[in-house]
Amino acid sequence: MAKGNIGVTTDNIFPVIKKFLYSDHEIFLRELVSNAVDATQKLKTLASVGDYKGEMGDLKVSVSIDTKKKTLTISDRGVGMTADEIDKYINQIAFSGATEFLDKYKNDANAIIGHFGLGFYSAFMVSKQVEIFTKSYTDAPAQHWSCDGSPEYTLEECNKTDRGTDIVLHIDDEDKEFLEEARINTMLTKYCKFLPVPIAFGKKKEWKDGKEVETAEDNIINNTEPAWTKKPADLKDEDYDKFYHELYPYGENPLFHIHLNVDFPFNLTGILYFPRIKNNIDLQRNKIQLYCNQVFVTDSVEGIVPDFLTLLHGVIDSPDIPLNVSRSYLQSDQNVKKISAHITKKVADRLQEIFKTDRAQFEEKWDALRIFIVYGMLTDDKFYDRAKDFALLKNVDGKLFTFNEYNDLIKTEQTDKDGNLIYLYANNVDEQHAYIESAKAKGYDVLLMDGQLDTHWISQLEQKNEKSRYVRVDSDVVEKLIVKADAAKVTLTDEQQNALIDIFQSQLPKADKTEFLVKMEQLSATDQPIIITQNEFMRRMKDMAATGGNPMMGFYGEMPDSYNVVLNTAHPLVENVLQAEETSCADKVAPFITEIADLEKRRNDIKDGQKGKKDEEIPQAEKDEIENIDKQVGELRNKKKEVYTKFAVGQNKIKQMIDLALLANNMLKGKDLADFVKRSVDLLK
Repeated sequence: MAKGNIGVTTDNIFPVIKKFLYSDHEIFLRELVSNAVDATQKLKTLASVGDYKGEMGDLKVSVSIDTKKKTLTISDRGVGMTADEIDKYINQIAFSGATEFLDKYKNDANAIIGHFGLGFYSAFMVSKQVEIFTKSYTDAPAQHWSCDGSPEYTLEECNKTDRGTDIVLHIDDEDKEFLEEARINTMLTKYCKFLPVPIAFGKKKEWKDGKEVETAEDNIINNTEPAWTKKPADLKDEDYDKFYHELYPYGENPLFHIHLNVDFPFNLTGILYFPRIKNNIDLQRNKIQLYCNQVFVTDSVEGIVPDFLTLLHGVIDSPDIPLNVSRSYLQSDQNVKKISAHITKKVADRLQEIFKTDRAQFEEKWDALRIFIVYGMLTDDKFYDRAKDFALLKNVDGKLFTFNEYNDLIKTEQTDKDGNLIYLYANNVDEQHAYIESAKAKGYDVLLMDGQLDTHWISQLEQKNEKSRYVRVDSDVVEKLIVKADAAKVTLTDEQQNALIDIFQSQLPKADKTEFLVKMEQLSATDQPIIITQNEFMRRMKDMAATGGNPMMGFYGEMPDSYNVVLNTAHPLVENVLQAEETSCADKVAPFITEIADLEKRRNDIKDGQKGKKDEEIPQAEKDEIENIDKQVGELRNKKKEVYTKFAVGQNKIKQMIDLALLANNMLKGKDLADFVKRSVDLLK
């Protein structure tokens, strides 16, 4: 029996391995099973080139638990190891046998997984003792290696007769979860589901006489030939769908698939699927699984897949993706960037192909596809350049257009007086119905932009396309959505306008974080008497703040919602209100108007006399007088407002017009809605 010290530079190597080498302790099973697969693949390679002429037999890898002995065993019938190989590959940490083997058999080798020589030592993360029973394919004496987690080990011959290696883990008390059948089954399914060598874990079970019993058949947990390892020509659509459900048993059928198969300038295979996304982006992330030679590495693929494509589902497998020793994290290098760019191009090419060859199918699935395409256009300029030819715009009638097709449709009617092409849009057909109909009556077309990223997309489209603006149909009165000539001027005097503002402002609802601003427009007599609009810029900024992504937008998110209450001064109902006000209020407000005019004249005279003077040259008495005038004017205006408010309270039609405008915008709620219904009934009597 030989004794010795493992070739490490410090006695503390095992505590480091146990705590820090791998981000998740369960990784040990992946590493040990991967080593067993490597040993099996090496034997296949040796046999294929004639360096091994013995029997191959059953080459499956077996995983077994002995709860009484508290052991977990991984067994293979691969190449095994001699005493010298144990010394070289086990006792010298980080000397990888896979690297040397690949160098020698690089033209013939089956897929070899290991690169770092550290995978075996992950066993010590969960074990108080690890044993190796191994017999080399060269028929050298079988060896038994044992280590208790210190740098000391023992190595002696043993009586193992079968070729291959058994790794026996004596599980720590604190890690006894790894002696549970369900736990190991879950781990094997996660990490080893598609390994190229059969992995057996126990026996298959079946129900017999009302209870579950074991059969004589091995329970093989993996598919050794997953769809992505096959040639696209050998697969049918149903094969791709079947594989999708193998990955995601409870998922809906995907929209499309893309089969990746690249061997230059890097090796990459895989299948990506466009899933059916409902609404929430984040819930769908981490669905792409990254493999290295069919060994699961991670489902956090942000480093290799462009951000917008993390919404896709599927598998990517590449031996050229650089990994750290735990195979859990990607390192940034030129291969990663090339692979990322290639995947983006393949996705764009596939979408372009579907659009060109079967536009009807593309349009049918557009609502489900658009989240991928819009997200990609927003986050990847190269994808934008490709996607702008097949991205679609949908109008409120459900018709779909490419950008060029839509420009041709609207350029005649929707070009303003400054040559800007105006894209009108709605984000809620029901709530904005009245505005949509007004726009249609003018001969305009209205887009439906109700996606969760559309506010950001609209801003991007404006930046990418000169002389174009996107305007929501409820952002202004229809005459001002697309300005083709100077607007008609309001013919009312300033005093008449001020009176109407005070009257209608007094009857508007008071709501938290909501402001209403009364304005005048000389519209058509057939337009509505009151139209409520919301400024396009401010509303868009608030929408962008709500969707997040830019901390600078938080400022707008805290601002109150601001609405313009536009009075149509040409409408008979507004004219009637003005006439009634002048009849009822003229005598009452006249003294206030006269006094305000006198005070403002005096203020202007004082200000004229102060022109050219510095602040310190102005007498304090004049400053005090101006302050007093401002105070008096404010008080008089408040008294005037009180007169208009009392008048407005007695005019049910004023409140009725306001509530109708609010109702058209889905803004009439609770008590205000109940009062409106009661008032409507009273007006019908």
